[in-house]
Amino acid sequence: MTLAGRKVLILAADDFEDTELLYPLYRLAEEEAAVTVAGLDDQPVHGKKGHGPVPVDTTVDQVAERDFDALVIPGGFAPDKLRRSAAVLSLVQAFDSAGKPVAFICHAGWVPISAKILKGRRATSVGAIRDDMVNAGTDWVDEATVVDGNLISARTPADLGPWMKALLAALR
Repeated sequence: MTLAGRKVLILAADDFEDTELLYPLYRLAEEEAAVTVAGLDDQPVHGKKGHGPVPVDTTVDQVAERDFDALVIPGGFAPDKLRRSAAVLSLVQAFDSAGKPVAFICHAGWVPISAKILKGRRATSVGAIRDDMVNAGTDWVDEATVVDGNLISARTPADLGPWMKALLAALR
């Protein structure tokens, strides 16, 4: 069963973790989902390990939750830039309020922390931001992938497989 007709928004900024943006981008396209990459501006983004440029389709202030079925937030250093954007935080809150999948990995946990949607929820992240997750009220666990309602979180690129399987299942 393909995901034809499903629309997924990926948030992007410079210094994203290369595989954490590229793997969902290509894997979702392989399943025939329509994928939109939204940046903080209209400039292409570059991965922290040198991949790029990756063109953006639009900017975060030009998209709305109502037009998508799920949200993906790659990690790397990009989440530290994304979480400073009011438009990004509003999008994350809107996806969460609508009960739509919000998939984040590694350092991307910083974005839902700043959007204030993690209190009382179970999630994981890279160990380096465990304290940030716990201080935000998250029940943090050291597992490859954690699904708590519409939240789908993973620790590192090593967990991309189970993370994507959980997102694909949520979209089906």
